[in-house]
Amino acid sequence: MEDALRDAVRSEDAYLTEVASHLILAGGKRVRPLFAIASASARGAPDITDEVVRGGVAVELVHLGSLYHDDVIDEAQTRRTVESVNARWGNLTAILAGDFLLARASEIAASLGTEVAGLLAGTIGRLCEGEVAELRTAYDIGRTEAAYFSAIEGKTASLFATACRIGAIVGGLSRDHVDALTRYGRDYGMAFQIVDDVLDVTATEAELGKPAGHDLVEGVYTLPVLRALEFGANLRERLGRPVEGDELGEALALVRSDGAVTGALATAKEYAANAIAALDPFGSSAGAEWLRSAVDQLFARVPEERSGVSSS
Repeated sequence: MEDALRDAVRSEDAYLTEVASHLILAGGKRVRPLFAIASASARGAPDITDEVVRGGVAVELVHLGSLYHDDVIDEAQTRRTVESVNARWGNLTAILAGDFLLARASEIAASLGTEVAGLLAGTIGRLCEGEVAELRTAYDIGRTEAAYFSAIEGKTASLFATACRIGAIVGGLSRDHVDALTRYGRDYGMAFQIVDDVLDVTATEAELGKPAGHDLVEGVYTLPVLRALEFGANLRERLGRPVEGDELGEALALVRSDGAVTGALATAKEYAANAIAALDPFGSSAGAEWLRSAVDQLFARVPEERSGVSSS
């Protein structure tokens, strides 16, 4: 997979190759490609063909391209402990390199057939829709939970669902199994994003690798914040505008104090349970067991003393 990723972003222009390879060489967990591989193996013994690897590469390149663009939007200085592309080479280069990654992803998807090509193109559209929906509600203390769930389904869950679906399609699984794995990916993605949003308001800067409360600073009011806003007049007075310094610390303390984090994690666990249930048709195959373990690992990221709920 790593070799295929590096090969996929090589260009005749050495400069573009360097920029497009920047985050690949910085490392990463490669969760989405692993979902494609595990889904292809969900029916029985793993059979990791070149098509499965290319499907995983296509999904990872979409993810990386979206990070290049996200960092421009957020004016981020670092990503994966290294200097961000926009900080090192400028916004214009970062945008064009992100476009290059998306183009390469589309090219690879096309080589896997029209269904995969259409699926990946549709997913890129949903990523954009989710991001726009989030931008549109920045600093909006009236943001609804429905709007939040719709946004994260587009910007996060859709790519997990697509990773699983592509793996299942190129792995030759039945249509029922393809649909079941797609449901798994979608529900896992929803749980993943909620847990990530909980960590943004509960973890330290050292644990996150970025400033804590980043979403609050950017005016992105996530599920724990929306739950805290529902009954927190003091919090409502502090939000609806940029916050920083002591005011940010006070806002984070209010989000953590009234059960909002516990409630958000309980919702994440509901999505996680649905994801696990979608794997019932696959028994104890290697792929299905790996996908189940991925769900367990989600909640291991949140220390129990902060979460208020057991990870079991």
